[in-house]
Order: sequence, then C-alpha cells, then structure tokens
Amino acid sequence: MGRLSRPRSSRSRSRSRLPHLFLLFLFVGPFNCLASYSRATELLYSLNEGLPAGVLIGSLAEDLRLVPRAPGRQDQLSQLPERAVAERNPPLSFSLASRGLSGQYVTLDNRSGELHTSAQEIDREALCLEGGGGAAWGGSISISSSPSSDSCLLLLDVLVLPQEYFRFVKVKIAIRDVNDNAPQFPVSQISVWVPENAPINTRLAIEHPAMDPDIGTNGVQTYRLLDYHRMFTLDVEENENGERTPYLIVMGLLDRETQDQYVSIIIAEDGGSPPLLGSATLTIGITDINDNCPLFADSQINVTVFGNATVGTPVAAVQAVDRDLGTNAQITYSYSQKVPQASKDLFHLDETTGVIKLFSKIGGSVLQTHKLTILANGPGCIPAVTTALVTIIKVIFRPPEIVPRYIANEVDGIVYLKELEPINTPIAFFTIRDPEGKYKVNCYLDGEGPFRLSPYKPYNNEYLLETTKLMDYELQQFYEIAVVAWNSEGFHVKKIIKVQLLDDNDNAPVFLQPLQELTIEENNAPNAFLTKLYATDADSGERGQVSYFLGPDAPSYFSLDSVTGILTVSTQLDREEKEKYRYTVRAVDSGKPPRESVATVALTVLDKNDNSPRFINKDFSFFVPENFPGYGEIGVISVTDADAGQNGWVALSVVNQSDIFVIDTGKGMLRAKVSLDREQQSSYTLWVEAVDGGEPALSSTAKITILLLDINDNPPLVLFPQSNMSYLLVLPSTLPGSPVTEVYAVDKDTGMNAVIAYSIIGRRGPRPESFRIDPKTGNITLEEALLQTHYGLHRLLVKVSDHGYPEPLHSTVMVNLFVNDTVSNESYIESLLRKEPEINIEEKEPQISIEPTHRKIESGSCVPTLVALSVISLGSITLVTGMGIYICLRRGKKHHREDENLEVQIPLKGKIDLHMRERKPMAISNI
Repeated sequence: MGRLSRPRSSRSRSRSRLPHLFLLFLFVGPFNCLASYSRATELLYSLNEGLPAGVLIGSLAEDLRLVPRAPGRQDQLSQLPERAVAERNPPLSFSLASRGLSGQYVTLDNRSGELHTSAQEIDREALCLEGGGGAAWGGSISISSSPSSDSCLLLLDVLVLPQEYFRFVKVKIAIRDVNDNAPQFPVSQISVWVPENAPINTRLAIEHPAMDPDIGTNGVQTYRLLDYHRMFTLDVEENENGERTPYLIVMGLLDRETQDQYVSIIIAEDGGSPPLLGSATLTIGITDINDNCPLFADSQINVTVFGNATVGTPVAAVQAVDRDLGTNAQITYSYSQKVPQASKDLFHLDETTGVIKLFSKIGGSVLQTHKLTILANGPGCIPAVTTALVTIIKVIFRPPEIVPRYIANEVDGIVYLKELEPINTPIAFFTIRDPEGKYKVNCYLDGEGPFRLSPYKPYNNEYLLETTKLMDYELQQFYEIAVVAWNSEGFHVKKIIKVQLLDDNDNAPVFLQPLQELTIEENNAPNAFLTKLYATDADSGERGQVSYFLGPDAPSYFSLDSVTGILTVSTQLDREEKEKYRYTVRAVDSGKPPRESVATVALTVLDKNDNSPRFINKDFSFFVPENFPGYGEIGVISVTDADAGQNGWVALSVVNQSDIFVIDTGKGMLRAKVSLDREQQSSYTLWVEAVDGGEPALSSTAKITILLLDINDNPPLVLFPQSNMSYLLVLPSTLPGSPVTEVYAVDKDTGMNAVIAYSIIGRRGPRPESFRIDPKTGNITLEEALLQTHYGLHRLLVKVSDHGYPEPLHSTVMVNLFVNDTVSNESYIESLLRKEPEINIEEKEPQISIEPTHRKIESGSCVPTLVALSVISLGSITLVTGMGIYICLRRGKKHHREDENLEVQIPLKGKIDLHMRERKPMAISNI
C-alpha cells in the first residue's frame, strides 16, 4: 500500500491562493456592468407615410409583455394600506431617452406606453432624402437607410421605469412608401435630333428622363408618346441600378425636306394604384444630309436687250433651288463649254447670284441672238442645266428717259437707308419724259420690297419713291428695284435702284445653348478644357462682334477667353469636396451702348476611384459570451468610401480566421460560423479587408479583437483524492487542529464561476464530527482529540461547489479516514469501503466569507468600466495561464498519484452508491 506525502500547511496554501482572490475582484466590476445592459430590447413597427395625427403605432407595454404581479401576490398586497401598495408596486413610466425632435413626428403616452403619430405629418421622401446618411441611436429621432436601400426608419430610445421593470428599448419605426408623388421631367421641353437617313429601328436615348421620389413600383415604370406620327415608337431600358431610360425608335423612313420636325407629348407613368402621370413636350428634329441636287424651274428663258443698253445693265437672272440646308445647298453658276467665247465676253454671269449683265457695249456687228447654256453646280451633284436665249433689239428711236433726284444718301448708284426708318421715308424723285416729245410715257415700279412709286401731284411726269413699312437689317440687308418707263410705241427703259440698309445695334448676342451642361472627371490636369461657348449677334460690324466674360458668381479658378469663348479650369477639381458648379457667363457685343445676354454653366464633376474605404475605427473590440450560437450577430464593422457609384461600393471579407468567422458585406455584420468555447480559446484576433468597386480597386484593413466572456458551464473537477475507494490512515496521536488531508479541485471557468467552496454534506463513522473542512482551501483538520472509541473508518462526503451565476455547479467526493495505530488488515478495510454507507445528506451550504461586490452601479459609471474591461480581460488571460502552470506544478509534485483513478460522482438524494471502478487504497500518516 502506497503512502501519500503530507499536505502543505494552511498558511502556505493561503499565500498560494492570493492570485485567485485577485482574479476574483478583477472580474466583479465588468460582469456587474454587463448585467445592467442585459435588459435592452428592440421593437420594430411600420406605418404608411402621410397618416393624420393620433394613429396608433403600437403599445410598448403590450409588446414588451410588461404584465402586473402574480395574482397571489396581488391578494397579499390588497391587505396592505393603499400607500404601501403604491410603494411596492409603482406604476409603469415610459419616456424618451432624449427629447430632441421626437415630438415632431410621434407622441408617447408616459403611462400606457402607447405610441401615436403627431400633428406633424410624416413625409417619407422628405425624411429619407434629407437624412439618409445613416442612423445613430444617440438622438431621439434619426433617419436610417438600413437594413435595405428602400427602407426609411425613425429610431427612438425609450426608458421603462421603475427599476424593477427597467427596460432600455430601441424602437424602430419603418415608414412605408405610398404613391403620393407623380413622375416629373426635369425640363418641360426635350429635344432629340435624328438624321434624315437614319435606318429603321435606330435607337436614340431621350435625355432628361422623368424622376419620381417614390420607390419600388410607385416609381417610374413606363413611358409613352401621345402621338407617334406613325414614324416612331418608344422603348424603355432598365440598368443595373433600376433606373429606366426611354429610347426613341425610328419606325419609318424620314425626309427632312418633307417634314423637318415632329412634336409630341412624352408621358411618364408610375406603377401606383391608381397610376400617376408626368409629361413634357418632345421635339424630334430631323437633321439634313446632302440628298438633293440643284434644279432649275425652267429649262429655258427668253430675254431681250436693246442695242443701246448701257454696260452693266442686268439682262437676266437664273436661279436654281437645292432643297438641302447649309453647305449642302450651296450653288455656283457657270457657262457651259458650248457657249461661244464671244457670248461670254458680251454677257457676264455672276457665279454666286446667277445674274447675267451686259459686260461690253453692243456693236453693230454683234449677233442678234445668243444662246447661253448655264450650269448650276452643287456639292457632289451632276450640274443642272438651263438655257437663256438673249435677243438683241436694234434701237431706231430714242427710248424714254428716267432722271433720278435722290433725297436719301446715294453713293455710286446705291441708296443707303438706316434700318428702322419710319414709314413713308422719301428716297428719290423721278422725272419721266420722252426725248422725242412725240409719245406718251408711263412708268411703274418693278421688283419686291417695302417701296412705293406714286405720282407727285400737281406736277406731271414727276414720281416719288418712298418706303411703305419698317425695314429690319437682320431680315434683309439689300434690295434691288427698277423704275420702268415705256412709251406708246412699246419701247421700255429701266432704272435700277439699289437700296442698302445700314445696321443699328438693336440685337443682343444670343447663346446657342442658354444652359451649358458640362462634365469633367475629378483630378483633372490644370487648365483643362471644358467647352467653347458660342453666341451669335445678328448685327453687323463691331455691333456683331461678341466678347465673353465670366459672371460674378463664377469661382476664381475658372477662366474664359474673351475672344474665343474657350472655358477652362485652372486647378484640380475634387468631387468629394464639391460635385456640382453652377454659375453664369456673359456675351457682350461692341455696339454703343453695348448689349449682352447671359447663359448658365452647370458643371458636374465625375467621380474617380481616388479614395480607399475607411473604417470608422482602426481597431474594433467585441465582447461575446462563450457558447455564442453559430451565425449569431457579434457586431457591425462600419466602413465608408467617399467615392460615388461603383467606386463607393465596399465589399468586406475576413482575411484570417475565415473558417470560423464570416462577415455580411451588405450590413457589415460579423458572425461566427460555430459556437465559441472560452475554455478552448479565450480571444480571437481577426483582420477584415474592405475593397471598393473601382478600377483598379482600392482597399484597407482593420483589426478586430473578439474577447470571450465566461459562463458557468464547467463543474469543479476534483483532482485529490483521486478515488472514492481510497483511504488515509490517521494516527490516534494526531493533535487537535492538525491538518489531516485535503480535497483539491479546479474549475476551468474564470472569475466567480471558478471560485470553489468545500463543505462536508454527509458523515459516517465512530466520531465523524471530529473532522472539519476549510471551505476556502479544502484542508481537512482534526477538531478534537481522538479516543479509543473513535478508532475505525470515518467517511466524509465532501461537496465541491463553484459560485457560478445563475446556477452554481458542484461535484462530490468521498474522503475515507481510518483511525488506528496501523493498518493490520487491509482486506477488512476494503470490505468496509465496499459496503454502501447510510449517510444522511446535510443541506447546509458552504459558508465562504466573500465581500459583496455587486452594488448598484449608475448608468454613467459603466462607461469607464467598459473602457477598462479590455485591459482587465487581457490581464485575466495572463492570470489563467499562470493558474494552468500552477496546476501543472502541483501535478508534478504529486507524480506518484495514479491518473487512471477517476472521480465518482455521488448523488445528493437517496442512497449513496460507493462501488468503485478501480480500488486503490491510500493512507496518510500524521507526522
């Protein structure tokens, strides 16, 4: 039979347990603080926007199941005075944690806990568009864009008192959208340009699609045209962001010369019930292509000229028509190569106007008839052909004479008039007479224009040429008319009058686009080109010369060339600093006084992926109780990206420990795939990477520390004695107060869950009361002197219990003490051990002097405690490690104890089963 070494003294054991007591006090504060947060509750309500005041949202008392006390308790209270009942069962009180703006949208009944809508009507679009930047629980009301991009939440913090019903309730009110907004186009006039040769099924995006503040099916769903003109149809495409863009589709052959413009009404319709509509005017302009060639109206014209006509006299004018526009319609005139050179020398053809004039004096030997073949040339076209047949009439008698006397300013046969001259402005007097004096002469005015030739009475053969209406230089600058005189013999004579209007500064410059919508990518190069402004002035000369200037509201880093109209920006633009710029530019002419017009420049800075995702903290720490369920929510990792669109989309992933932890990219919620056991690993360190959606992508990382909080899930483990069938020899000469043996146990938990108390709950033997166990150390000492009658086997049932919350766990072990001078008959002792003892269980709990540390902690004191919790927890890891080393050293000192003897749990009710799986008697001599 082996002998066990004597246990250490109680003084040395007390010193060895000082670290355990220190560990106990370190954990008292944090766990008490955490307990104050254990009654937090979250409620979720939903309601439609636009409800009137007084609509019930929900009852906090009913939804939190805050019911009165049990009926039996109420009967007892009914016998108490009314004041005492009020003190013992005070009424519930509901209040908002902070006032702020809560009364603006909801009202809370402090007694019933009912939540109603207030007089302020809730407008979901106003709330979410203004406050959709993320929710914060610190305020009374906040706006949140989570949990989904389509949700709008009002967040409230509600306190429920008195203390016995205390709740800290987080109330979320989801605002549901109703179809209260009609689609609206940003502009009332929308223009789309289509080339006339556009093939069928050509698709053209219509800019400025309609916008609807409502969401989902209440937003814009479809577009249609009020009149498709049998030439067009509409299609709607939806991009990955859910935005719908209308496309104009060409369904027929277009011809600008037939119709150059189509006007219809575009209608946007949402998906509400009933649907709401928005409309704008859609103008479809048809642009020109060179699909027409010049054409003459007549294939031949016949003209006559008198033989005494003066050089420069217009003989005829040919005009071809090209139905195209601009450069596509430019026409030049030329003689055919078939025209004889003599005819070309006699008659000059103006290649621009098509006017044929007498170029040289008609001689007697000149042919009487000239056939002039004229070509009209257009770009990329076969020339059109017409013929002017000119007949020269010999003059035998002198024709009538026309003698002009100009009133208006005339230089070299050209009369100059100012535009906007009043009506009936006189131009010239004409005297008509017959040189022969034989014939009656008549006259009339030939040509188009605002002119009138009338007899000037009382004189004969005197005529006055005057204006008939106001003239506008911008509409027509030049007029050519003729005063024609003929006599009774049929002789005609013409006097060509050329009228040139003089321009006045009566027109301001006009911008081609009064709203210049521009875009530029951020981080642009210095002095980057934005656009070239262009304004026209219908006036001529200096009055039509336009200079460009920035408006007073333009930032200093924008530059505008006054001559060319080139707009540049001198510095780099940052979209995150400012996304949109809007300012005015001026176009000023050089007239006296000058005239000007104003246009607006709207510049949008496009995003580039120049910002990495940013975590709100470099390090995140979370405290999680062990045995936390798999895929439970540990905490939210918040990250932002200043970029927009795809560049600002952030994906989160766990870099290490991904086999244990996973993170929700959308919400940033960190979860554990498996249940976590603090006894296996007390903390985890993760690295989370945030990657944006830019090209190339940018990323950043953050450190995550997860500390597991202990729960009482391990009962004490008895290490000594190793078996219920072992025994110790106690000599009768042992002095009272001497330690006899010990019960040694450990607990894998920490803090109060690992504080062990020892107690004797059952005794049997000649004088089992002679032995006492220390509840803190487990040392068993002799209390009184042993007598002859005390010899024999003493059996002590020891309960080893921890101080876990809410339910302490325990183990039991049987300590067998054989009082005798020696062990003379081992088989006898073993037979006694095999017998099932009749032991009465004592329900007395072990008494350990532990100072109470759970005191009332105000809510404000928990804040510094939580800050210190991380430091304390790290210290606890060190202490637990030291404890493990300490246990290993004890096992080293007791190396002769056999590991195969296992503790036998003895039930505390009923009979005690003391049958052992392996018998290993032991004895201790009290030296």
